[in-house]
Amino acid sequence: MTVVYEDNHIIVVNKTASEIVQADKTGDTPLSETVKQYLKEKYQKPGNVFIGVTHRLDRPVSGLVIFAKTSKALTRLNEMFRTSEVKKTYWAVVKNAPKEPEGELVHFLVRNEKQNKSYAYDKEVPNSKKAILDYRLIGRSENYFLLEVDLKTGRHHQIRCQLAKMGCPIKGDLKYGSPRSNPDGSICLHARRVRFVHPVSKELIELEAPLPDGNLWKGFELF
Repeated sequence: MTVVYEDNHIIVVNKTASEIVQADKTGDTPLSETVKQYLKEKYQKPGNVFIGVTHRLDRPVSGLVIFAKTSKALTRLNEMFRTSEVKKTYWAVVKNAPKEPEGELVHFLVRNEKQNKSYAYDKEVPNSKKAILDYRLIGRSENYFLLEVDLKTGRHHQIRCQLAKMGCPIKGDLKYGSPRSNPDGSICLHARRVRFVHPVSKELIELEAPLPDGNLWKGFELF
């Protein structure tokens, strides 16, 4: 975890691919607790430290996560995420080139809780939720392609599921059709940028997360 931005109301960190944002059945220490501990030590706070989780990233995904430090910021950020006022841009490494260098994907996703997986359909089906994203081919290496993805909706495993449906599964993502896992257990999906109006000060916040270390993200020639 690296702190990318912090003020009195919010803190934004760059999550590594092994960290979970919120506590789950694994019992591993979640990022929310790591951030709490960081604030407790930095400001020498006695007692409990408030941290509000505003959104999540899947465990094998790296990149920017926004936490609220006050209840006022949490309430407003929750509403901003609900109304898609927080713009999130991801980078994804895929094995196959998309048929078109850029485009909009619209699918209807059905979440299977038991499998912890979503399935994409071209038309609306029972229990489905509409999922929309824009993608653009921005680079390539000897064996892989680099896509930039702008999320329009926030669905379970949305980018992973929609890119796989397009025939471009994310490198390392066995669950959605990648032939091999990555050595570190990550998938090559990174929450690269966020853009939003600060929930309290109303200033425009634009942040970018550096790419993860290691060879998985190296060797790309950007267009």
